[in-house]
Amino acid sequence: MGKSIFLLIGVTALSMSAIFVKLANAPASITAFYRLLFSFVIILPIFLIKNLEEFKKISKKDFLLSLISGISLAAHYSLWFQSLKYTSVASSTVIVTLQPLFSIIAGYFIFKERYTKLAILGFIIAIVGSVIIGWGDFQVSANALFGDILAFIAAGLMSANFVLGEYVRKRISAITYTSITYFAASVFLFFVVILTNTPLIGYPSYTWLNILGLALISTMLGHVIFMWLLKWFSASVVSMTILGEAVGACILGYFILKESISINQLIGIIVILFGIGLFLKEHKQN
Repeated sequence: MGKSIFLLIGVTALSMSAIFVKLANAPASITAFYRLLFSFVIILPIFLIKNLEEFKKISKKDFLLSLISGISLAAHYSLWFQSLKYTSVASSTVIVTLQPLFSIIAGYFIFKERYTKLAILGFIIAIVGSVIIGWGDFQVSANALFGDILAFIAAGLMSANFVLGEYVRKRISAITYTSITYFAASVFLFFVVILTNTPLIGYPSYTWLNILGLALISTMLGHVIFMWLLKWFSASVVSMTILGEAVGACILGYFILKESISINQLIGIIVILFGIGLFLKEHKQN
């Protein structure tokens, strides 16, 4: 088991993301900005105490790639949170977790990863499961489809964050890497908020509590853990595992937001779990 248990913890924490976003009920740019700003503030003391010397020694290339990764992360959250205004938690989360599509391609061409036929089959099965879960939204309205498109773009941006993380994490620690990326993401989103004339304050207490939940649970116990795991697992493995977020989002959406779970979604959940299991088993053996 070892570090594999942290994959489960990370997925569980990330599954809460869409719930917190829905409950926060704030502009997408505000939710994304404060999520990353709060996360940066939380991690900053650890960085200053334990990782400042490492930061001084990192190469310009790794620093630049970390900044780009942070901007990708910022754009990912902004577009994904915006998608939740148009489509359901289940569908948006399903589409945004299609990031393995990008990560596997990057793993093949950049990191020279090779996949068995059964591993590819597991990937395809998991993707089919995701499509089954989100199929209803594709038939509902143009708004839902627009939300799904935003989520798909967000998936590609999140993959860029993981692929860059896999590359940079070979040389620097997770704390240093996430500190740089969260700082860059916060600055980027601050300008987005200012340029769109979105109020920075004046939101109700439940909004702040849910954004804080995003930072403490979904980011610190989700995204940060996955950045740490990139030292041992490839971006493709981490991305495939995150497909399980769709399963968690469906279940949590049912209990917390009273969103129904259809037969399609139930079948999709089973298919996703089978596909993830097959991919991880075959990729590990390979």
